[in-house]
Amino acid sequence: CLLAKATIHNEDVIRPYTPISTNALVGHMDLLVKDYGEQGVMSRKLHEMELGETIAFQHIPPNVKIQAPFAPNNIVLVAGGTGITPMIQALHALLGDAASSSKGQEQQQRVKLLYGSQRSDDILAKDLLDAWAENYSDRLQVVHVVSGEPATSDWTGLRGRIDQELLNEYLDDEAFPSKDDTVVLVCGPPPMYQALCGPRNEPETVKGLLD
Repeated sequence: CLLAKATIHNEDVIRPYTPISTNALVGHMDLLVKDYGEQGVMSRKLHEMELGETIAFQHIPPNVKIQAPFAPNNIVLVAGGTGITPMIQALHALLGDAASSSKGQEQQQRVKLLYGSQRSDDILAKDLLDAWAENYSDRLQVVHVVSGEPATSDWTGLRGRIDQELLNEYLDDEAFPSKDDTVVLVCGPPPMYQALCGPRNEPETVKGLLD
């Protein structure tokens, strides 16, 4: 991810954002930023900027968590809310973007994406994800889960949260027979991360539901 910096109300504000564009792009990048209104100081700034205005970005090496190509053949992506952005970045490499393909690194792993959102109209990049799931149906499965969808809506997908039951259903031994050949990547709001993985300050140990 990249660090964005702006002076807002006479204070320096720094926030991390993950580009969702492929590395094949040169000279520009795409960001997916949810507008949180008054609760999101930097996101509000970005949404209110006029064409031609500038903002500072900085890359720091620790913000590269894991580098493609990925070794395991089974990839599990678990995301919540804006945590989908690094998953989109990873999917470019996993599904074979122009950059990876040109280097003979296009990968053929099986990928499952479990993506939790509040409501169906909160699902970020849904059209892109669903199109990828259709175009790469032999390799990619996308599962949407909504936790706050009104009971009266016409949503026909899964409701609730990404819990132990859901993990057991989609990450069973038949789907992923070798745990040594599987990697699970998680990104989401702190409560979700805590429930799935345990405390962030203990990165060497998984203590949550994934344990």
